[in-house]
Amino acid sequence: MRSNLEGIEQTLRQIFGTQKLGLEELRETIKGLEESFDLLSQKWNLQILYILFLRDAAGFGELKKILRVNSRTLSDKLKILNEYGYINRSVNPGPPLRVEYSLTSKGRNTILLALPFLYYASSNLS
Repeated sequence: MRSNLEGIEQTLRQIFGTQKLGLEELRETIKGLEESFDLLSQKWNLQILYILFLRDAAGFGELKKILRVNSRTLSDKLKILNEYGYINRSVNPGPPLRVEYSLTSKGRNTILLALPFLYYASSNLS
């Protein structure tokens, strides 16, 4: 894990070092990240992305059963994640009608970047 974190740090330093962002550009970059951080820090959102990462795709009922969350909350979270481009929603007409959710490239990249944070947080709980 340490080598992964060091690799991420080196990559970010290289990107920002070569771009030589000015103060205003840095402010804009940080402001652009706020929306993503706000969305991902809300309860259930990272968990949904993580499940879809592990399962490739999951139906509404399966997500509800795994998370033990009420239908309304799950529905709201899935709509927001879909709206912001983190997940895809596909409807299979059936019968029965079946809705499946899967990660987009943005969602996959997000969960891959979040995994070191989740590992770090869990290892520092004790």
